Amino acid sequence: MENQFDTKDYLAKVDAWWRAANYISVAQMYLKDNPLLRRPIQKEDVKTHPIGHWGTISGQNFLYAHLNRAINKYDLNMFYVEGPGHGGQVMVSNSYIDGSYTEIYPDYTEDEEGLKNLCKVFSFPGGIASHAAPETPGSIHEGGELGYALSHATGAILDNPEVIAATVVGDGEAETGPLASGWFSNVFINPVNDGAVLPILYLNGGKISNPTILSRKSNEDLANYFEGMGWNPYFVEGTDPELVHPAMAETLDAVIEEIQTIQSEARKSDAKEAAMPKWPMIIFRTPKGWTGPETWDGEQIAGTFRAHQVPIPVGSEHMEHIDKLVDWLKSYRPEELFDENGKIVEELKALSPKGDKRMSTNPITNGGIDPKPMKMPDWKQYAIDTSTPGAVMAQDMIIFGQQARDMVIENPTNFRIFGPDETKSNRLNKVFEATDRQWLEPKDSTDEWQSSVGRVIDGQLSEHQAEGFLEGYVLTGRHGFFASYESFLRVVDSMLTQHFKWMRKASAHAWRKEYPALNVIATSTVFQQDHNGYTHQDPGVLTHLAEKKPEFIREYLPADANSLMAVMDKAMQDKQVINLIVSSKHPRPQFYSADEAEELVEKGLKVIDWASTDDGGEPDLVIAAAGTEPNLEALAAVSILNKQFPDLKIRFINVVDLLKLRHPEVDPRGLSDEVFDALFTADKPIVFAFHGYEGMIRDIFFDRTNHNIHIHGYRENGDITTPFDMRVFSEMDRFHLAQDAANAVLGSQAAAFSAKMDETLQYHHDYIRANGTDIPEVENWQWEALKRKEYHFS
Repeated sequence: MENQFDTKDYLAKVDAWWRAANYISVAQMYLKDNPLLRRPIQKEDVKTHPIGHWGTISGQNFLYAHLNRAINKYDLNMFYVEGPGHGGQVMVSNSYIDGSYTEIYPDYTEDEEGLKNLCKVFSFPGGIASHAAPETPGSIHEGGELGYALSHATGAILDNPEVIAATVVGDGEAETGPLASGWFSNVFINPVNDGAVLPILYLNGGKISNPTILSRKSNEDLANYFEGMGWNPYFVEGTDPELVHPAMAETLDAVIEEIQTIQSEARKSDAKEAAMPKWPMIIFRTPKGWTGPETWDGEQIAGTFRAHQVPIPVGSEHMEHIDKLVDWLKSYRPEELFDENGKIVEELKALSPKGDKRMSTNPITNGGIDPKPMKMPDWKQYAIDTSTPGAVMAQDMIIFGQQARDMVIENPTNFRIFGPDETKSNRLNKVFEATDRQWLEPKDSTDEWQSSVGRVIDGQLSEHQAEGFLEGYVLTGRHGFFASYESFLRVVDSMLTQHFKWMRKASAHAWRKEYPALNVIATSTVFQQDHNGYTHQDPGVLTHLAEKKPEFIREYLPADANSLMAVMDKAMQDKQVINLIVSSKHPRPQFYSADEAEELVEKGLKVIDWASTDDGGEPDLVIAAAGTEPNLEALAAVSILNKQFPDLKIRFINVVDLLKLRHPEVDPRGLSDEVFDALFTADKPIVFAFHGYEGMIRDIFFDRTNHNIHIHGYRENGDITTPFDMRVFSEMDRFHLAQDAANAVLGSQAAAFSAKMDETLQYHHDYIRANGTDIPEVENWQWEALKRKEYHFS
């Protein structure tokens, strides 16, 4: 007996769905009234400046309709990732047909009035974007910046074994570096524990004003390329719907059954035994602007770059060709698709998958299928005893590795660690006591911590891929962090921007659920680059993220291991923010107790009594530090000053939650003027040792009372040199800090001391060039209790 989904009648209904989606998509670009053309069209019905994109729309609507058929036939848990940049009508039109758009936005009723409203808001002031966005049902992926479709899809299906991410890759998008990297995603998908990504490479021939590279390649060349990348490509192509419909239905059936066979065979064995299968993919060739105008003004439109945006010049002030727009819209035969009230006919709506089987309402696209909070281990079991500050030497990331290892143990199915081949370099080795790296390519005896099952994915040297995996993972309700060398977070700072923008827009919609925090750890930092050199020196991601809306950004600069663990305990439980954590992986003196660390994270900063000599009174000088090396150098400067000027009243402040320093008019979490002045005083000199570019601190103090500030941060000077010399390059070392502080408080009275600091710095300069190591005064320095005086210095 023939399956109902394989009949000509069913495919005719799929065709009708496709036509309805195309009609609504075109109407959204051009119309603001009279959406079904039931009266003669007038200029008042047409937008003055139609804005949008047409090129990929018809092809994507075709795919969406066929994916609905596959969901119904195979009872799939599937969602849609729209890779092409500006195809927002696709997900809006299809969710309107299946009813979910009206469920979410009741003003867009399922009748002619609702359709009119839907058309008007598209690419219109106060309306919706021309690309998939947070306000678009069913979307986790925004096409504003191209290249991340496969990475996001893969992150979403990890640990979701029943889910298929139908991922449409635009052929312009396919030319980006990140998307080219995305084809390696198959290396990290375990067919037992994870779901599947179904890539659909949509080759329509044109970008904005150029042909696309892959569209000009032969099917043979494409097959060779993708087979070599480990995929099993299927081709569907043509222009005649009567031929392309059955071809796509047959191909999708084969592809879905192949995915199910791969998974069912793999799931007969343990996940640890899984090998990398040749997952299927589809290469879909139809003309750009398919079903739209073939030519205009003597030039070819369909199949060329000219179909990319609004293909014919019609608007309320340019009505001379309005008949061509009407002909185009009527070519979809809307009288067959909408009833007398303007509602999609019931026979057509019946094709929609039911309930949450609809791609527009799949829970995975709105906070996850079954999101669970992180279970956090008690980090204090690994806390370092700092009863004598600075006496213990440890590597912050190694200590944190124990906490991260226990996060893996406590959260075996909803927590992962991502990175670009740097987990070991970043000193997270302890994690591998509990897990391996997930890797489905062949393994050999030289591999380390590599298996088919692992909670760490760092086997591809691509920041884009690692960040994309994490974004897809947290956008679908799970938890993780991405650790990378500090300077190379700049490779993905635009991805962080896009994620921030997604959260910001999603927060404005009550129906959108909150997302777990996106946690980014920057290590191999600027002030400790003793072998990589200037290329590896750039703390600018701090500045970049600080420019975003403050509600969604946190920047933590823990000074030691206890502070780092306290930060991570908070960060991993946060929601709806990006947490940037800047940490050291090198041996460092450990200064702050577990209780101090907790207070530093809770309050953002703290006066450190044991490093201050003002005894709670008015200081002569404030020294502040934000960052691991700034904290170390600032404390050493305090020590130098205290020995030279024992009657100088110094207040030392350690800052961990950097952005809490901002004025509350800038950042709602910021300190009030009263609290800020109580900490930093209204007029006393402040020497601020800072991990990043100095402009950040200058901006923070701009709105405050006290402008008597001397900032020592990264000054864009670097080289291959000793660790301490990196700080000297930017004058963020103890000798420059102490010199600046003494000059600020004492003026000419500090001349002899200032000269001594210059001599010491020259001695350092000559010593390292002769010996290759830092001077003994730095190498052997230890914190000593401060001398305290009861009288005020003057």
